[in-house]
Amino acid sequence: MESVRVLELYSGIGGMHYALKESGVPGQVVAAVDINTTTNQIYRHNFPDTPLWNKTIEGITLDDFNKLSFDMILMSPPCQPFTRIGLQGDIQDPRTKSLLYILDLLPRLSRLPRFILLENVKGFETSSARELLVKTLTECGYTFQEIMVSPTSVGIPNSRLRYFLIAKTATETLSTQTKISEAFPHLAKGDSSELPPVLGPTHPGACRPEEDVQQGPVLYKLETATDAQRKMNQNNDLSVRQIQDFLEPQMEEENSERYLLPPKTLLRYAVLLDIVQPTCRRSVCFTKGYGRYVEGTGSVLQGCMETEMESVFTGLDQCSEEEKLERLRKLKLRYFTPREVANLMGFPQSFSFPEQISTRQQYKALGNSLNVEVVARLLRLLLF
Repeated sequence: MESVRVLELYSGIGGMHYALKESGVPGQVVAAVDINTTTNQIYRHNFPDTPLWNKTIEGITLDDFNKLSFDMILMSPPCQPFTRIGLQGDIQDPRTKSLLYILDLLPRLSRLPRFILLENVKGFETSSARELLVKTLTECGYTFQEIMVSPTSVGIPNSRLRYFLIAKTATETLSTQTKISEAFPHLAKGDSSELPPVLGPTHPGACRPEEDVQQGPVLYKLETATDAQRKMNQNNDLSVRQIQDFLEPQMEEENSERYLLPPKTLLRYAVLLDIVQPTCRRSVCFTKGYGRYVEGTGSVLQGCMETEMESVFTGLDQCSEEEKLERLRKLKLRYFTPREVANLMGFPQSFSFPEQISTRQQYKALGNSLNVEVVARLLRLLLF
């Protein structure tokens, strides 16, 4: 197969680029485009030889695009207009302007790209932007497939349900449903190649749950029996690897201390935390607020296995602040490190951050990225 010339839009920290490398598709990123200065520093650090355009997509002319002579577009447009916890401005949101510009230019390119892959949040599938995307692709003669996938379907213990669209020009043959099932053999409940219904909103800044939360008797934490059963089912799914496979092998005690949850956070948010252990086969979606905000931004890790969680939380509300803190500290709850979050998002060990990027900036950049392994499998479906 001849090398594919790839245009990477909304390039971020290079998740799409890494997915291209992981997929085995022979390709060259002829240009990456993003306006975020922090993620551009990270991208340039990891891909120093790739042309990186620090400019708005609307600032790129039709002639500029034509000169790149690309065969494929990889893109992950801003998700804020489509998240169900946001205002859902859709195409009225100024942040969709760049996507609308791409859709306007696409039919006017001197040569249509043979392949397109787009990623976005759950919620995009019911948007007017998606309708316009599908309309444009159809008018341009593309065949396309839409799929909702989470990393759990490729054996990674992290829930990050996302909308994907893969498209080919009419001269190319698109993968069948059978091939999709082969690429994602363990589609978990809540993942489906059929677009599932929109789920109800939760607290601001949270990722979507992979299934609706049912009400029932509350257990020792702020979760229902249904929540506990769902987590147990996830932990019993042997098609998904354990969290410990993605942890940094030797966390020095001094380094580990850096990531322990501070006393104020423990006291205020303990009952809201999603706590996982190294042997768990689940974790919730990491968002850009991880490490800064607590509720709905990602799981935390229990560092001390000698302490039973139930013994800590049972009757905790009856304890004084001092007693609460004494109990909670026994669990040694810590944040996942940025490297561990990157591992759970499928980034290779070769990926790294420049020294000047703070831990908070690292979490934010990762929270805005995508799962490399999921995209790599979709690229294989698209091109092989």
